[in-house]
Amino acid sequence: MFDPVLLKSFVAVAENRSFTDAARTLELSQPTISQHIRKLEAAAGRILVMRDTRAVSLTDNGEAMLGFARAILAAEDQAVKYFTGSAMRGRLRFGSADDLALTQLPRILRDFRQLYPHINLELTVSQSGNLVRRLQAGQLDLIFVKQDAGAEGGRLVRRDRMVWLGHKSMTLEAGSPVPLIAYQAPSLGRAYAMRALEADGRTWRITCNVKEVNGALAAVRAGIGIAVFPQSLIPADLAQVPASFELPELGDVDFVLLDNPMAAREPVEALSTAILSRPVQRRA
Repeated sequence: MFDPVLLKSFVAVAENRSFTDAARTLELSQPTISQHIRKLEAAAGRILVMRDTRAVSLTDNGEAMLGFARAILAAEDQAVKYFTGSAMRGRLRFGSADDLALTQLPRILRDFRQLYPHINLELTVSQSGNLVRRLQAGQLDLIFVKQDAGAEGGRLVRRDRMVWLGHKSMTLEAGSPVPLIAYQAPSLGRAYAMRALEADGRTWRITCNVKEVNGALAAVRAGIGIAVFPQSLIPADLAQVPASFELPELGDVDFVLLDNPMAAREPVEALSTAILSRPVQRRA
């Protein structure tokens, strides 16, 4: 019903609040812009633009039309890119540490796939160390992982603090070995825990070996022991253990993006930008 050409002229007038500036923006003559606005008003059956010698303003119907016009033009642009093949194409092998999948990352990936439907996104979820090895072997193009705070390499997404995680009913007698829920070695969280406990002269016992984050959280919820976890990702039903446990500080951890320099740059940069531009925090 509404010609996109007319809508483009209307949006230009609305944004510039001037027929003259709109004509300059679209590289059209001012009479042409005026004609487009009259045709759009005739198609809508409403007055959209108020004109006087000093200013141009939108009517209430004009404000409504502006929202519809922007949506229609955006949808047209996406459709053109999709069907003309001008949209970005390629294959992107992306890896994420499993606990980072507890963040807004799934929503970011869903939006990315909708925006770039011609990119074949292949997702691998694993431990940070395993993902780094696969990246170095050329099996992945981009990874989102945890590493020691301040370590060289990669683009920093955010810095977090590693903490001791337990169920709210968990207790620990003074001087008793720390019941540790840990990923199988090699594991960054396991290394954080043992490094801190050894430096503090504390003893521990492994009460549960896990391979992925859901196993670790299930064991914590069952009260089997204490785990090491990024502070910002703690689920609502669990908590950082109290100071009365007298456990040592674990230090900071970085969430970073690492990429394969041999990978196609366009898809890597597009997804990196999507992750860096959105808050990476625990899903509500």
